[in-house]
Amino acid sequence: MRKSRQNPTEQSTQQSSLWIYNPWLDLIVGCGAWSAPLLLFSYYSLASSARTWSVVFYILALFFNYPHYMATIYRAYHRSEDFQKYRIFTVHITALVVLTLLLSHHWLRILPWIFTIYLTWSPWHYSGQNYGLFMMFARRAGAHPDKATRRGLYGAFIVSYLILFLGFHTGPSTDPLFLSLGIPQVVSRWEQIALGLAFIGLSVFGLARLAGMTGWRKLIPSLTLFSSQFLWFFLPAAISLIKGLEIPQNRYSTGVLAVMHSAQYLWITSYYARREASGSAVPIAGNRQRDWRPLAYFGVLVVGGIALFIPGPWLASRAFHHDFTASFLIFTALVNIHHFILDGAIWKLRDGRIASLLLNSRERVADAAAEARGYFAAAGQWLLGSTVGARSLRIGAALLLLVWGTVDQTRYYLALRTDDLTALQRAAALDSFDSSLQMRLARRALEVDQTQLAESAWKRAMQVNPTDPAARQELLRFLIDQNRLDEALALTDASLKYTPNDPNLLVDRGLLALQKGQADIAVASWDQALAADPNQPLVHLYLGHELDREGRAQAAAAHYASFLQTISRQPPKDRLPPDQVIAVILRMADCQSRSSQTELAMKSYHLAEKIAAQTGQSKLESVADVNDAVLEARTGRLPEALQLYQTALHLDSSVGDDSSSSLDWLAYGKFLDDAGFPVRLAYACIMKSKTLAPSLPDPTFRESVASAEKQLEKRLGSEAATIRRNPDPFLQEALALRH
Repeated sequence: MRKSRQNPTEQSTQQSSLWIYNPWLDLIVGCGAWSAPLLLFSYYSLASSARTWSVVFYILALFFNYPHYMATIYRAYHRSEDFQKYRIFTVHITALVVLTLLLSHHWLRILPWIFTIYLTWSPWHYSGQNYGLFMMFARRAGAHPDKATRRGLYGAFIVSYLILFLGFHTGPSTDPLFLSLGIPQVVSRWEQIALGLAFIGLSVFGLARLAGMTGWRKLIPSLTLFSSQFLWFFLPAAISLIKGLEIPQNRYSTGVLAVMHSAQYLWITSYYARREASGSAVPIAGNRQRDWRPLAYFGVLVVGGIALFIPGPWLASRAFHHDFTASFLIFTALVNIHHFILDGAIWKLRDGRIASLLLNSRERVADAAAEARGYFAAAGQWLLGSTVGARSLRIGAALLLLVWGTVDQTRYYLALRTDDLTALQRAAALDSFDSSLQMRLARRALEVDQTQLAESAWKRAMQVNPTDPAARQELLRFLIDQNRLDEALALTDASLKYTPNDPNLLVDRGLLALQKGQADIAVASWDQALAADPNQPLVHLYLGHELDREGRAQAAAAHYASFLQTISRQPPKDRLPPDQVIAVILRMADCQSRSSQTELAMKSYHLAEKIAAQTGQSKLESVADVNDAVLEARTGRLPEALQLYQTALHLDSSVGDDSSSSLDWLAYGKFLDDAGFPVRLAYACIMKSKTLAPSLPDPTFRESVASAEKQLEKRLGSEAATIRRNPDPFLQEALALRH
C-alpha cells in the first residue's frame, strides 16, 4: 500500500509545530547544544581567571539564575486557580521552608545538612527538566511511546544522575558544608561501572524504540537534549572514574551548568507564559485574554528573583547581626529546595493545561479550582491592579530592588579584590556583618603591616560568627606571635562558651596554659579534647610529655602508646618522619622502664631498633640498643646485653658520633665490670670514653668517667699504665667478647 504524500503546506505546518521558538534558539538554549563549547570554555578559563569568572557568574545570576526561580513562583502564585490547585505546595510547604529558614539562622549546625540536600538535589532537578523537555519534543514530533519505552528512557536519565550521586558521596568530604555518605572507593567504583553499562543499555533500547516511531530526523531536539544529559552528568563522572579526579559538588549548583539550566528553564517557561497570556492555544475560563509583554514578564522575573535572594541576607545581617555569608548560603539552599519541590509539582506534561500549551493539543481544559478568597487574595488583587497607589508601590519596589541588586553586585566585586585593601574596606562599609569578607580584610591588612586593622577585622568576624573557628585561629596565632599570651588564653576561654567541645580549641587552650605555667589546666583541657575527639594523636603526645615531666611515668607511657597506635592507622603519606616516631617509642620505653614495666619496655626498645635499622637511623638504633642492653643485663640476660652494647658501639663508630660513643663506652665498661669480665677490658672502655669525653659539655659526665677510672686503677695497679699507653688491643678484645 502506497503512502499518501503530504502537500508542502502540511509539511511546513508539521515542521513548525516541532519547535518552540525557532530551530536555532531551541537547539542551542532549550536543548543544550551549547553545552560542549561552554563547558570546555569554562574549564580552561576558570583556572586562569577564577576571580573574574566569579564576578561574571554572580552578574549572570541576576539575569538567569534568580529569574528562573521566580518563574516557578510566578507560575504557582499569579493565578488564584493555580494557587488553590497547588495549595499544599504554595502554602504549607512554603510555610515549612520559611520556618526552616528562621530556625537555621539561630541554629547554624543544620546549615551543612540543608546545603548537602541542596547540592545533592540540584543535578536531580536538572535531570528531571532535561527528561521532561526530551519527552515534550518527542511527543511534538509525533511519538507516542509505550510504557516500556518511557521506562527505559527515564531509567537512562535516572542512572546518569545516580552515577554522579555516587561520585559526590564517595569517601570523606573536603567541603565543610557538604556531608558525604562516605561510600568506600572500591564499592563506588564498581557500582558506577555497573550503572554506566545500564545507562548504555537503556539508552540504546529507548532511543531505538522512539526512532522507530518517528524516524531519527524528527528526534533531533530530543537527541540534542539527551546529549546534554550525557555531557552534564555521565561524561564528567566517567572521566572522574578513569582519571581519579574529584568532582566538586558545588560545580553543579554554581557556574556554567547552573546558567545553562536556568536559561533553558526561562526559555520554556516564557513560551508557556506567552501562550497562556495570549490564549493562542485554548481559552481559559474566567480569564480575559491579554497581549504578551515579554519585557514586562522578564522584568517581573528579574525583580522578583532579586527579592528572593538579596534582601533576606542583607536584612538578617543588618537587623539581627547574623553572618552575611552564612545567611546567604541558607537563603540560597532553601530557595532552591523550595523551587525543586514546587517545580516538581506543577511542571508536568500530564497536567492538562500544560500539555495543551506545550504540545499544541486541541484539548480544552477547564479550571481546576475556584478563585481564592480572603484577605491575602484581596491584597494581591489590589497590588496587581491599575490604581495609582498600586502602580506607585510596584514601581518603587522594583526600583528599590534593582538598586539593591546593584549595590550587592558592587559589594561582591569589591569583596573579591583580596589584593586591594581599600576595596575590601569599602565592601566592609557596605555590610560589615560578613565574616568571610572580614577575614580577607584582616589578611590583607596584616600583609601591609596594618596590624590594628587586622586585629579589628578578626574580632569583627568572630563577633558575627562566633562558632566559625577560622577567624579565631588566625587571631589566636597573631596574639601568640605578638607574645600576648594572656589575651590569647582569654580568647580561648571566651570561645569555649560558644564551642565547648571544639577539640582544636581545647588543645590550643592547653598549650597556652602550659606556657603560662598552669599545668593542671593544660592537662584538663587536653583530657577534654580527647573526650570530644579521641582521634587526636598530638594530644596524646602533649599529655605524655607533661605527665612524664611530672613523674607520672606509667600514665605517660599509656599516652605515648595511644599516640603510636593512632598514627599507625594513618596513610603512609600523613605519618611522621621515622626519626620522630622512633624518638616517641624511646620515650615510651623509658617511661615503661621507670614504672617497672620491664617486659613492655624491652619490647618497645626492640621495636625502635627494628624501625631504626629499616630506615637507616643508626644513631637512634644505637640509643635503643644501649637502653635495651641495660634492661637485658638487669634481668640477667647477659649474652643479649653484651651483643647489644657491641652493636651500639659499632653503630657509633660508623656514623662518627663521638658524643654517643663516649656515653656508650662508659656504659659498656661499667657493664663489663658488673658482669665479672676482666677488669682490664672495663678499664680500656673507660679510657676510651675519657678520650672522647671533651666532645660532651656536661661536667657531670666527665666527673663520672673520672670516678670510674680511679676505682678501676686501684684494682689494676701497675697494669693500668700499660693499658693507658696502648688501649687498642684491649678494646678490640672487649668488642670481640662472647659470653
